[in-house]
Amino acid sequence: MSAPARSGAAAAPRGARVAAPVLAGFDRRRLRMLRRAAPPPARLVDAGAGRGRFVSAARAAGYRAEGLEPDPGRVVAAAAAYGVELAAAGIEGAGLEPGSVDAVTAWHVLEHVEDPDAAIAALAGWLRPGGALLVGVPNLDSLQARLGGDRWYHLDLPRHRTHFTPAGVHALLRRHGLRPVRTHHVLAEHNPFGMWQSLANRLTRRRSYLFHLLRREAPLDARDLAVSLLALPLLPLAALLELAAGLARRGGTVAVLALKDG
Repeated sequence: MSAPARSGAAAAPRGARVAAPVLAGFDRRRLRMLRRAAPPPARLVDAGAGRGRFVSAARAAGYRAEGLEPDPGRVVAAAAAYGVELAAAGIEGAGLEPGSVDAVTAWHVLEHVEDPDAAIAALAGWLRPGGALLVGVPNLDSLQARLGGDRWYHLDLPRHRTHFTPAGVHALLRRHGLRPVRTHHVLAEHNPFGMWQSLANRLTRRRSYLFHLLRREAPLDARDLAVSLLALPLLPLAALLELAAGLARRGGTVAVLALKDG
């Protein structure tokens, strides 16, 4: 679900302060996806909450929001950066009461877990009848996956253990009494950058070099950095290509909103 555990707080990605307004916009979009199905002050649980940014945004929007995060370093970072106390647990160890939650978000979590079927079964169990689950995952049936091939940005082996198509996500949700009601194919949060990085990956020695450099997961490499910077003017073209793909239901990632039957 997340990176290996660290002893101290997880460092913020490079450029996080500059990107903060954009990231806040992404959080607002995610909340809009949920609002009609589970308006504030619904109880919302963010599974795989990272450094707590979305939990903080949900609380500011009026939700009774809480988060689960198995990485101790990120739990510490959430408290320091956002004043958010996350539960230091994964989905399997959360211990939430069945039927006690109005909404659950699992945003780019399922591709990381060892058993997505068991994870969805647990998330569905937490929800009350009529409760909402919002899932975001990379789309193996996307245009950028086809263009990127084994250098697709979202392939990200071995961190991403399972890859999904929209039809596969829908089938997984239905198997656990969750009815998909809306699927979003045009998403600004990951898709334009994912298209650009997938194309740039064909020129760099390290896969997704700029992404990993910003996340402090890659060393400084003059050649890959130069190639990445020279490719930056292609971002608008990549964004337009990704927009066309999303409108054709071939976006690089998808978000699915599902309601619990009963």
